[in-house]
Amino acid sequence: MKPGKIIWLFFVLLFGMFSLPVMGTGENEKSPEKEKFDARSFILDHVSDSHEWHILTKKDGESVAIYLPVILYNKESGLLIFSSRRLSHGNEYKGFKLEEEGELKGKIVSVNADGQVDEENIPLDFSITKTVVGMLAAALIGLWLFLSLSRSYKKTGISHPRGIQSFLEPVICFVRDDIVIPNIGQEEHEKFMPYLLTVFFFILINNLMGLIPFPPPFGANVTGNIAVTFTLAFFSFVIIQINGTKSYWKHIFATPGVPFWMLPIMIPVEIIGVVAKPFALMIRLFANITAGHIIVLSLLALIFIFDSLVVAPVSIFFVIFMDCLELLVAFLQAYVFTLLSALFISLAIVKEHH
Repeated sequence: MKPGKIIWLFFVLLFGMFSLPVMGTGENEKSPEKEKFDARSFILDHVSDSHEWHILTKKDGESVAIYLPVILYNKESGLLIFSSRRLSHGNEYKGFKLEEEGELKGKIVSVNADGQVDEENIPLDFSITKTVVGMLAAALIGLWLFLSLSRSYKKTGISHPRGIQSFLEPVICFVRDDIVIPNIGQEEHEKFMPYLLTVFFFILINNLMGLIPFPPPFGANVTGNIAVTFTLAFFSFVIIQINGTKSYWKHIFATPGVPFWMLPIMIPVEIIGVVAKPFALMIRLFANITAGHIIVLSLLALIFIFDSLVVAPVSIFFVIFMDCLELLVAFLQAYVFTLLSALFISLAIVKEHH
């Protein structure tokens, strides 16, 4: 779930539901001046990345938001750092604007003297967006958890877990004993535990933070951003290839038991398989998290599409149900990504005699 309008929606539902018109009454006639609710834009705005953190929209249409820093570089202007507030509402600043339509929607572009997009001079964008803030927050939370765990072990030892130890130790032991060791083996598991534990908790923390709509940095759709899932899958891909044994590479370029004349066919197939594994990791995490957010937002949008309290109780019930399901998915997707990464690593480090 995302912040902004979601908070406003719950606020209206809990404290101001009486102010909405009811279907079937004479008061349900819509004013011709009333703007039609655009569910598509509402949903996409909340699941996509942004240069600002939208909090709420006032009755007069004015938005309350936290504007994040914009960091741009191009050959003409050099390095520029300024607030994204200067680009809000379609404004231009020092020859740049935030594109609101077309293929470049949501990106900061250069504009020429005529106000047209200069596609040949697109700046390098290093801005701090909602996704970046969410990732940094998840990293800081992870550091705090594990540094606290480390200090706790130093004080109490490993035989009597207390406080945060009693919460994190079962999860760490689960990852080690039920994911890493069964797939990679007792001898090799310690080499890959740091990465797999980091991936598991990074995905889990971001998934849980995405379910809390407020306050920032909660509510960012980090694992629903395909750039993030691509990076995580790329890390797994690199680790798999670096640790691949001779048997692994031999199976790709000289598959045992395959006639020589079949190798020109088998080698491309095997290479596609090498790329398909991290691709599956990327798409699975991205699709499941994004789909969950879209369903929740769609259920909330039904209230404003029908403009009626009759729909509100049903919509809220299903939103609560989906939130509970999303909580399960948050743990499940962290588990699946870690499990498949461990499985793919085990296929790469297998010995010749196996």
